[in-house]
Amino acid sequence: MKNESTSKTTSRTTSKSASNGASHKENLSKIFEDSLKDIYWAEKHLTKALPKLSKAAYDEELSAAFDNHLKETEGHIERLEQVFEQLGKKAQAKKCPAMEGLVEEGKEAIEEYEEGYARDAALIIAAQKVEHYEIAAYGSLKAHAKMMGESEIVSLLEQTEQEEGNADKKLTQISKTVNEQAYNA
Repeated sequence: MKNESTSKTTSRTTSKSASNGASHKENLSKIFEDSLKDIYWAEKHLTKALPKLSKAAYDEELSAAFDNHLKETEGHIERLEQVFEQLGKKAQAKKCPAMEGLVEEGKEAIEEYEEGYARDAALIIAAQKVEHYEIAAYGSLKAHAKMMGESEIVSLLEQTEQEEGNADKKLTQISKTVNEQAYNA
């Protein structure tokens, strides 16, 4: 048994070592590009959802936060287009099932709950899930761009990652008031 286990480990190590090189770099470049296409689609999809969230929000500060984030999201799309340009690629979107599902959660909140602070609480939860997804995506892309030595791309992605983090913090701040209002209603 011990020899069989050692043999498997050695085999895996050998195959990993043998496959290091250009093919991994090509795969990493493809993963980076596919991830860019994914978040590009996600941001474009989000521009359709944010106005609906704003309209559905009962709290004026929440509605304004959604409106403000729509403007930021349009900027995120422009930055992603700059990233594609820096790479010498055409900006292309690849459907993002994760964002599609997260946006669907916001739609469900609108449909399931009556207008008011309780629905706003559900909208904030859905919106923060979106923000956390985006923060993770931009953080990973930024790390990848650093590894590739693409400092201008790192800067563009970092700016967007920070805005996503700020949007999340703003939603947390708004949730304190909204949750209190919902609880005391």
